[in-house]
Amino acid sequence: MSCCCPHAQSAGRLFSFFAARYRKRFERKGFEPPQKQLFAGIKQAGFQDSSILEIGCGVGYFHQTLLENGAASAVGVELAANMIAQAKDRAKQINISDRTAYLQGDFISLADEIMPADLTLLDKVICCYPDADTLVHKSLQKTQRVYAVIYPRDRLLTKVGVSIGAFLMRLVCSDFRPYVHDPKKIEQWVSEAGFEKVYENTTAVWLAQVYKKPSDKG
Repeated sequence: MSCCCPHAQSAGRLFSFFAARYRKRFERKGFEPPQKQLFAGIKQAGFQDSSILEIGCGVGYFHQTLLENGAASAVGVELAANMIAQAKDRAKQINISDRTAYLQGDFISLADEIMPADLTLLDKVICCYPDADTLVHKSLQKTQRVYAVIYPRDRLLTKVGVSIGAFLMRLVCSDFRPYVHDPKKIEQWVSEAGFEKVYENTTAVWLAQVYKKPSDKG
Protein backbone atom coordinates (compact mmCIF):
# COMPACT_ATOMS: atom_id res chain seq x y z
CA MET A 1 0.00 0.00 0.00
CA SER A 2 1.36 3.42 -0.90
CA CYS A 3 0.15 6.92 -0.42
CA CYS A 4 -1.57 8.58 -3.39
CA CYS A 5 -0.40 11.99 -2.19
CA PRO A 6 1.68 13.71 -4.94
CA HIS A 7 4.24 14.76 -2.33
CA ALA A 8 4.77 11.16 -1.21
CA GLN A 9 4.90 9.85 -4.77
CA SER A 10 7.51 12.45 -5.71
CA ALA A 11 9.54 11.65 -2.60
CA GLY A 12 9.49 7.95 -3.53
CA ARG A 13 10.75 8.66 -7.03
CA LEU A 14 13.43 11.08 -5.82
CA PHE A 15 14.90 8.80 -3.17
CA SER A 16 14.70 5.74 -5.43
CA PHE A 17 16.98 7.58 -7.85
CA PHE A 18 19.66 7.99 -5.16
CA ALA A 19 19.31 4.56 -3.49
CA ALA A 20 22.46 2.93 -4.86
CA ARG A 21 24.50 6.04 -4.06
CA TYR A 22 23.30 6.09 -0.45
CA ARG A 23 24.38 2.49 0.02
CA LYS A 24 27.79 3.03 -1.59
CA ARG A 25 28.38 6.14 0.51
CA PHE A 26 27.68 4.24 3.73
CA GLU A 27 29.88 1.32 2.69
CA ARG A 28 32.74 3.76 2.01
CA LYS A 29 32.33 6.19 4.91
CA GLY A 30 29.93 4.77 7.50
CA PHE A 31 27.51 6.89 9.48
CA GLU A 32 27.18 10.61 8.86
CA PRO A 33 28.02 12.89 11.85
CA PRO A 34 24.41 13.26 13.13
CA GLN A 35 23.88 9.51 12.73
CA LYS A 36 26.98 8.86 14.84
CA GLN A 37 25.46 11.12 17.48
CA LEU A 38 22.12 9.33 17.36
CA PHE A 39 23.78 5.92 17.54
CA ALA A 40 25.63 7.08 20.68
CA GLY A 41 22.33 8.21 22.20
CA ILE A 42 20.62 4.93 21.35
CA LYS A 43 23.48 2.98 22.95
CA GLN A 44 23.09 5.13 26.03
CA ALA A 45 19.33 4.44 26.14
CA GLY A 46 19.87 0.72 25.50
CA PHE A 47 18.77 -1.39 22.54
CA GLN A 48 19.99 -4.93 23.28
CA ASP A 49 17.39 -7.57 22.33
CA SER A 50 15.01 -4.80 21.18
CA SER A 51 12.58 -4.79 18.29
CA ILE A 52 13.23 -1.83 15.97
CA LEU A 53 10.85 0.16 13.79
CA GLU A 54 12.65 2.46 11.37
CA ILE A 55 10.38 4.88 9.53
CA GLY A 56 11.94 6.17 6.33
CA CYS A 57 14.56 3.44 6.59
CA GLY A 58 16.29 4.24 3.30
CA VAL A 59 18.74 1.52 2.31
CA GLY A 60 18.52 0.08 5.81
CA TYR A 61 21.99 0.53 7.23
CA PHE A 62 20.97 2.22 10.51
CA HIS A 63 18.63 -0.49 11.81
CA GLN A 64 20.86 -3.15 10.28
CA THR A 65 23.80 -1.79 12.31
CA LEU A 66 21.65 -2.02 15.43
CA LEU A 67 20.86 -5.64 14.55
CA GLU A 68 24.56 -6.39 14.09
CA ASN A 69 25.18 -4.94 17.55
CA GLY A 70 22.54 -6.76 19.55
CA ALA A 71 19.03 -5.70 18.55
CA ALA A 72 16.63 -8.59 18.00
CA SER A 73 14.55 -7.68 14.93
CA ALA A 74 13.67 -4.74 12.69
CA VAL A 75 10.88 -3.50 10.45
CA GLY A 76 11.77 -0.85 7.88
CA VAL A 77 9.13 1.37 6.27
CA GLU A 78 10.14 3.31 3.16
CA LEU A 79 8.44 5.14 0.30
CA ALA A 80 11.11 4.43 -2.32
CA ALA A 81 11.05 1.02 -4.03
CA ASN A 82 14.76 1.10 -4.87
CA MET A 83 15.63 1.90 -1.27
CA ILE A 84 13.69 -1.17 -0.14
CA ALA A 85 15.46 -3.31 -2.75
CA GLN A 86 18.87 -2.10 -1.54
CA ALA A 87 17.91 -2.68 2.11
CA LYS A 88 16.79 -6.25 1.41
CA ASP A 89 19.92 -6.98 -0.61
CA ARG A 90 22.20 -5.64 2.11
CA ALA A 91 20.32 -7.59 4.82
CA LYS A 92 20.90 -10.74 2.78
CA GLN A 93 24.56 -9.85 2.26
CA ILE A 94 25.21 -9.53 6.00
CA ASN A 95 23.04 -12.55 6.89
CA ILE A 96 20.25 -10.84 8.84
CA SER A 97 17.36 -11.32 6.41
CA ASP A 98 15.59 -13.56 8.91
CA ARG A 99 15.44 -10.69 11.40
CA THR A 100 14.23 -7.97 9.02
CA ALA A 101 10.97 -7.10 7.29
CA TYR A 102 10.22 -4.23 4.92
CA LEU A 103 7.09 -2.34 3.95
CA GLN A 104 6.93 0.04 1.01
CA GLY A 105 4.63 3.02 1.39
CA ASP A 106 3.80 6.04 3.49
CA PHE A 107 4.04 5.23 7.20
CA ILE A 108 0.98 7.33 8.01
CA SER A 109 -1.08 5.22 5.60
CA LEU A 110 0.46 1.95 6.81
CA ALA A 111 0.46 2.65 10.56
CA ASP A 112 -2.57 0.50 11.39
CA GLU A 113 -0.80 -2.53 9.88
CA ILE A 114 2.40 -2.09 11.89
CA MET A 115 3.03 -3.67 15.28
CA PRO A 116 4.57 -1.56 18.09
CA ALA A 117 8.33 -1.83 18.60
CA ASP A 118 10.66 -1.30 21.54
CA LEU A 119 12.57 1.40 19.66
CA THR A 120 11.32 3.70 16.90
CA LEU A 121 13.85 5.46 14.70
CA LEU A 122 13.29 8.44 12.36
CA ASP A 123 16.54 9.53 10.72
CA LYS A 124 15.93 12.78 8.78
CA VAL A 125 12.31 11.84 8.13
CA ILE A 126 10.31 14.50 9.97
CA CYS A 127 11.75 17.10 7.58
CA CYS A 128 10.27 15.15 4.62
CA TYR A 129 6.68 15.38 5.89
CA PRO A 130 4.42 18.42 5.56
CA ASP A 131 2.29 17.05 8.42
CA ALA A 132 4.83 16.54 11.20
CA ASP A 133 2.08 16.46 13.84
CA THR A 134 0.45 13.30 12.47
CA LEU A 135 3.79 11.61 11.72
CA VAL A 136 5.16 12.19 15.22
CA HIS A 137 1.98 11.19 17.02
CA LYS A 138 1.42 8.02 14.97
CA SER A 139 5.05 6.98 15.35
CA LEU A 140 4.92 7.58 19.11
CA GLN A 141 1.88 5.29 19.29
CA LYS A 142 4.11 2.52 17.89
CA THR A 143 6.90 3.11 20.41
CA GLN A 144 7.14 1.10 23.62
CA ARG A 145 10.45 2.28 25.11
CA VAL A 146 12.80 4.46 23.05
CA TYR A 147 12.10 7.17 20.46
CA ALA A 148 15.12 8.31 18.44
CA VAL A 149 15.03 11.13 15.89
CA ILE A 150 17.17 13.35 13.69
CA TYR A 151 15.55 16.47 12.26
CA PRO A 152 16.66 19.99 11.23
CA ARG A 153 17.53 22.67 13.74
CA ASP A 154 15.40 25.80 13.55
CA ARG A 155 18.17 28.12 12.36
CA LEU A 156 18.57 30.64 9.55
CA LEU A 157 21.20 28.43 7.89
CA THR A 158 18.79 25.51 7.83
CA LYS A 159 15.87 27.56 6.56
CA VAL A 160 17.98 28.99 3.73
CA GLY A 161 19.08 25.48 2.75
CA VAL A 162 15.49 24.22 2.79
CA SER A 163 14.35 27.16 0.68
CA ILE A 164 17.04 26.37 -1.88
CA GLY A 165 16.01 22.72 -1.84
CA ALA A 166 12.35 23.65 -2.41
CA PHE A 167 13.36 25.91 -5.31
CA LEU A 168 15.33 23.11 -6.94
CA MET A 169 12.39 20.72 -6.53
CA ARG A 170 10.13 23.20 -8.33
CA LEU A 171 12.68 23.50 -11.14
CA VAL A 172 12.51 19.75 -11.81
CA CYS A 173 8.69 19.77 -11.45
CA SER A 174 8.75 17.64 -8.30
CA ASP A 175 6.00 17.89 -5.69
CA PHE A 176 8.42 16.90 -2.92
CA ARG A 177 9.47 19.64 -0.49
CA PRO A 178 11.74 19.61 2.58
CA TYR A 179 10.51 21.27 5.79
CA VAL A 180 11.87 22.80 8.98
CA HIS A 181 9.40 22.04 11.78
CA ASP A 182 9.52 23.75 15.15
CA PRO A 183 11.70 21.65 17.54
CA LYS A 184 9.77 23.04 20.53
CA LYS A 185 6.53 21.61 19.18
CA ILE A 186 8.15 18.25 18.43
CA GLU A 187 9.60 18.05 21.93
CA GLN A 188 6.21 18.97 23.37
CA TRP A 189 4.44 16.22 21.42
CA VAL A 190 6.98 13.63 22.54
CA SER A 191 6.90 14.67 26.20
CA GLU A 192 3.09 14.74 26.21
CA ALA A 193 3.18 11.11 25.04
CA GLY A 194 5.04 10.16 28.22
CA PHE A 195 8.67 10.22 27.08
CA GLU A 196 11.63 12.04 28.62
CA LYS A 197 14.66 13.26 26.70
CA VAL A 198 17.79 11.32 27.69
CA TYR A 199 20.18 12.45 24.95
CA GLU A 200 20.67 15.42 22.62
CA ASN A 201 23.44 16.53 20.31
CA THR A 202 23.73 18.80 17.29
CA THR A 203 25.62 19.55 14.11
CA ALA A 204 25.38 22.83 12.24
CA VAL A 205 22.17 21.61 10.56
CA TRP A 206 20.82 18.61 12.45
CA LEU A 207 19.40 17.91 15.89
CA ALA A 208 19.77 14.34 17.23
CA GLN A 209 17.53 13.39 20.17
CA VAL A 210 16.72 10.21 22.06
CA TYR A 211 13.68 9.92 24.35
CA LYS A 212 12.78 7.14 26.75
CA LYS A 213 9.77 6.08 28.78
CA PRO A 214 10.50 7.05 32.43
CA SER A 215 9.44 3.59 33.61
CA ASP A 216 12.27 2.12 31.55
CA LYS A 217 15.09 4.44 32.56
CA GLY A 218 16.78 2.00 34.90
